[in-house]
Amino acid sequence: MSEKYNAVAIITARGGSKRIPRKNIRMFCGHPIIWYSIQAALDSGCFGEIMVSTDDNEIANIAKEMGAKVPFMRSKKNSDDDSTTVDVLEEVLTEYKKKGKIFDFFCCLYPTAPFVSGGRLREGCEALVSSKADSVLPIVRFSYPVWRGLKVEDGRIKMWWPENYNKKSQDLPPVFHDAGQFYVMRTESLLKQKQLYAQNSIGLEIPESQCQDIDSDEDWKLAEMKYQLLNRKS
Repeated sequence: MSEKYNAVAIITARGGSKRIPRKNIRMFCGHPIIWYSIQAALDSGCFGEIMVSTDDNEIANIAKEMGAKVPFMRSKKNSDDDSTTVDVLEEVLTEYKKKGKIFDFFCCLYPTAPFVSGGRLREGCEALVSSKADSVLPIVRFSYPVWRGLKVEDGRIKMWWPENYNKKSQDLPPVFHDAGQFYVMRTESLLKQKQLYAQNSIGLEIPESQCQDIDSDEDWKLAEMKYQLLNRKS
């Protein structure tokens, strides 16, 4: 039995999406894609509250049917293209405080993260609790060494760092990027620093096969192929 913390899982799912319409509740391998994030949060057993921050009644109803709470709707101010994730998180934590609920930490979980599992969320929570870190997030290693990256100037290819031309790939330091899945963070740290990459953050490295940025229909197809391959029954 997993330990349940004084923590809230906040799934950020506004209704508007220009590149993929109704992206947060579009069907993905048999379920609305937000289902995977809600289910992972439930499976983790870590959170005293699992909520969805949305401005959309359809998303709110689907979220509640799947076991999440929508204790209040997101404000119009934080539902446009200019609002940031930090803006949304601050609003949620402030609204909970008005209701007398103050959480030690929270997990910001994106609604289009079908590769997230309860075990991975639990790993993130345990890493935060057992350390003095401000935040924990999954990271992915770039598959090609960025230090040998190219640029185009006046129609010609040049290296960004020509000093690395003769260096072997294995001799160059690895570079990582945010997996774009979730952030486990101390509430006090967010309210003070107002950024997800806190001053003292821990990265949980995950393989490239377990993440996919989904910003286009092509991304969506790739994500479904990866998911089906990972969950193929032998």
